[in-house]
Parts: sequence; structure tokens; C-alpha cells
Amino acid sequence: MNAISELTVPEKILLAAAELEEKGQSPFSAEALIVAVWQKYPKTFGLKGYADQYPDSNKVLASIMGEKGLTRKGWLVKMGQKLYAVTREGRQIVRKLQQGEALPAPGPVKLGREQERFLNSLFASSALQKFLEGRKLELTFADACRFWGITESLHGAALDARLNQFRAALADVDRQIGLGEATLSNGRSVSAADIGQLGDVHAYLEERFGRHLNLLRSRRG
Repeated sequence: MNAISELTVPEKILLAAAELEEKGQSPFSAEALIVAVWQKYPKTFGLKGYADQYPDSNKVLASIMGEKGLTRKGWLVKMGQKLYAVTREGRQIVRKLQQGEALPAPGPVKLGREQERFLNSLFASSALQKFLEGRKLELTFADACRFWGITESLHGAALDARLNQFRAALADVDRQIGLGEATLSNGRSVSAADIGQLGDVHAYLEERFGRHLNLLRSRRG
């Protein structure tokens, strides 16, 4: 097996998660994983100044749920409120780590022309800019419509179809990029974290302007 010093933080958490499942804990709680990984690797996951006494729960949780965390990598899957399980891909990674194999580095990803156009429109959107600049209160429904590529003349099933198409396009790009990176023709590098951020904007806009969307849905053609 790889030397402990060579393991990354996510790899250590994954191994601790796999051991929990081997002991019959599946799904396991975030709290159980925090304790397990700290007991297994106290120097890495111990609270600063109190490493032998307390775990650094924030470090573990950030590594599970963050944009580059284990759930985003596809190694863990959320099963409920703070409940997780190791995925099929995660178990494959565990076997590689236990056998001392090096994990393949994610390579560059090539996106199609339509996918590039889709992403470029989102990156240039006023909704994303206001979201990133902390100006959420300034967001308007017009910003949301431009982000989704819809107009206020859409209604009923046509509106839902367009939003579903948007979600599918974003999920498709997310799957294709995976743990790698794509370089757009304009030189911009796009990672899973960038796609996750776009997903956050979409979710926020749907919640913020849910009433507006419902009014459009209720319109008759």
C-alpha cells in the first residue's frame, strides 16, 4: 500500500470510509467518518494544538462536501442528511490504493462547439457576475432569464422543457469534465469547480425567482 505520507487528504478519508463500511456501517454518518479518519490519521486530521485529543471536523467536512471534495469526485455519495456511502468508483480507487497503484491523473477534456457556446454564455452572464461579486440582492428576473436562455414569453410545458434542457446541458458538461479540465477556444480553463459554481447560481435563481417561474407556468397559450 502507498506510504501514508504519499496519500492525499481525500485518499485518506476514502480509506477510512471504506473501513467503516467493512465494519458494517453503510451508510455511515459524517460524524462517524470524522472520528474514524482522525483515529487513523491523527496528525493530518487532528485539531491544531490538540491533534491527539480532538479531530478537526471542518477539515474533514470541507474535504467531503467542497467543490473538489469526495462527493464531487464521485468517490462518496450522499444518502441522506449527513449520511454517506462509498460509490463503485470509490471502491475501485480503494483497491488501487491498497495495491499501491498510482491513480491516473485526469487528462485534458475536449468539449463540443455547442458546449463551448453554452458555457461562454453562462460565464459572460450578468447573473454569474452579480453572484460572484456578492451582489445577489441586485439580481433581477431578467438576469435569470438571460442565464437560462429563456424569455418571459415562455409558459407552461415549454418553460419546463427549456429549464430541463438547461439542467441536462450543465450535467452533461459536468460529467464530461469529471476530475479533469477543459480549455475553451478562448483559452479559458474550466474545471468541475467552475461547473459546480454555475450549478449553484442556477439553484439560487430557481429558488429566488420560483414565484415568477410559477406565474409563467400557469399561463395559457
